[in-house]
Amino acid sequence: MSCLRFLGATLALAFMSLAFLSQSASAQTQRGIASWYDCKQPGECSRHKITASGERFNPNAMTAAHKTLRLGSRVRVTHRGTGRSITVRINDRGPFVRGRIIDLSAAAARRLGMGGLAQIEMQVIAR
Repeated sequence: MSCLRFLGATLALAFMSLAFLSQSASAQTQRGIASWYDCKQPGECSRHKITASGERFNPNAMTAAHKTLRLGSRVRVTHRGTGRSITVRINDRGPFVRGRIIDLSAAAARRLGMGGLAQIEMQVIAR
């Protein structure tokens, strides 16, 4: 009987490990909607907008905002419509609009060929 308990506990542990590994792998890649943000008026960014990382927002930098990724993480973003791909650094928090998974700087959005919102795939390449 104790052999069956041991076997049952071992199998349970194995399944829990597999579940954890599959969650970790899926957490590395996300698909969803990307948006982008910019300054409303020239000069506004340098005077007012400080990112969550403490640096001034620079619309010409290859940066992005994400709700949960560690600040400083590097992420590959691929536009699912055009196939274009870029690498950005997470330096801010957001987007705070339901259904969106990342907010790109204006420069990053231009490089991807975004006009407004875009369907993207996002892959963490460095944390």
